[in-house]
Amino acid sequence: MTIGAAAQAADVAIDTVRYYEREGLLASAARTASGYRVFTAADVERLRFIRKAKALGFTLADIADLLRLQDGGGPRTEVRQRARNRIEDLSRKIAALTAIRDALVVLEAQCHGRGTVAGCPIIEGVQAVSLADPLES
Repeated sequence: MTIGAAAQAADVAIDTVRYYEREGLLASAARTASGYRVFTAADVERLRFIRKAKALGFTLADIADLLRLQDGGGPRTEVRQRARNRIEDLSRKIAALTAIRDALVVLEAQCHGRGTVAGCPIIEGVQAVSLADPLES
């Protein structure tokens, strides 16, 4: 199938297919005599796997490792460890987002929502926040 058909079947953009090919996540497609790429059903399944793994928050490096393990018949322990690492990362981000939400709830409760912005506890609270991004820890 053509790159357009493969992209549509995998629900990704054509540029994404090209990018994954360049990055080695997808093997270089065979080409017709006129130079058009030809993709197989297996290529489409691989593209779907990449898309779904990305939706679960795996990085492209993680996905490359998962694909390498899958292609080489790697041990499940390594796959499980990748999932465990992702779960830990998500737990840290959830904790950071929960702390942010809780801080905003407190600031919002302190603001009666009337008058000018001068002295607004939300504005003052935002100005007092550290610039460290809690989601990057």
